[in-house]
Amino acid sequence: MPSGSIHVKVSGALQNHIQQQIGDDGLYENASEYIRALIRRDLQTRDEAWEALQRELAPAMRADDSEFIAVTADDVIRRNKRR
Repeated sequence: MPSGSIHVKVSGALQNHIQQQIGDDGLYENASEYIRALIRRDLQTRDEAWEALQRELAPAMRADDSEFIAVTADDVIRRNKRR
C-alpha cells in the first residue's frame, strides 16, 4: 500500500493541544506520530464498541422466536415517555 500524505490545517486550541503532545514535554516526537496514534486509538475504540454490541445482542440472536413479543412504534414511544 503506497504511503500518502494528508494535510490538515489546525489552529487555536487544537494547535495548542497538539503542541503540548509533541516535543520535549510531550509523549510524541512530532504531530504526525500523534495523529497516527489518535487514528489507531479511534479504530480500536470502534472495534471494541462493535464487539460489545455483538456480545450484547448474542443472547437475542440465539433466542427462539417464541421468546419475542410484537410491539408497535407507539408501544415503544409510550414506554420511553414513562422513563
